[in-house]
Order: sequence, then structure tokens, then C-alpha cells
Amino acid sequence: MTTPPDRQRLHDAAASKLRSDGQLYTSGRRQLVDLLADMNRPVTIYELLETKPKLTQSSVYRNLAMLEEAGIVQKVASSDDRARFELAEDLIGHHHHLICVACGRVDDFVVPARTERTLDAALERIVSSTGFVAAGHRLDIVGTCAACA
Repeated sequence: MTTPPDRQRLHDAAASKLRSDGQLYTSGRRQLVDLLADMNRPVTIYELLETKPKLTQSSVYRNLAMLEEAGIVQKVASSDDRARFELAEDLIGHHHHLICVACGRVDDFVVPARTERTLDAALERIVSSTGFVAAGHRLDIVGTCAACA
């Protein structure tokens, strides 16, 4: 699980990213950023709408697309066909995902810094012979969550 970001810093960063994209940080976008921060894991649009029933589906789709374009939100792949969304890694910190193949749920997890450095070094050794230049990594562990096991 990632550490929830300081809300004021989060909102300042989101507003800045949107401004640099020529967009406004509207109350609807701010509400989605707050919801994603509160959820603290990648969630579907359905889960967002279930949490705040007064949100309109078309507005959520539109605002999530704009937030993703501005680099505030990112999509997370899962084992099903539903897109999941979370705040971008530069806003909430580097983390990885546990993906349930039964229900599609995605949870965040963080590894200790020492393990992260070891993982980075191993991945660099692996890709160095390919000519590929890595800018980072994402680690997804696929299996069955506790609820589905």
C-alpha cells in the first residue's frame, strides 16, 4: 500500500500539470483526485461512481481522460477488461501491483528501498545487452487475492 500524499501538495501538483497543459483544475477534477487518493489503490470507473453516486459517468470519463493526458492519473492493466485508474507514480511514489486473476482487483505494494535497488540493478543487467535504455520499471505480481483464494 502506498502512503497517501499530502493533499495540498497533491492538489498544487495537479493544478500545475493541468495549467501546463492549458487546462483548468475544475472542482470535478479535484474531486476525482481526492477520490483516487482516498481509494489508495487502482480502481475502476464503476468503483468511483459507486463511491460517489452523484457523479455523472460521462463527466468521470471525460475528466479521467484529461487527468491522464496531463500526467496526473495513469491506467493500470489488470486481468480483466476493465480499466483501472490511480494517481500517477510521481505524485504518490514508486510502487508495484498485486493483480488477482479471479476478480481483477489490483492492490498497490511497496518493497523496501534496498530490495528496490537490487531489483533495479538486476533489471539493468538484463536489459543492458539488448541496447534498451530503461527509464524505470513496473512490477506486477499476478495471482489470487485473499478474498478469492
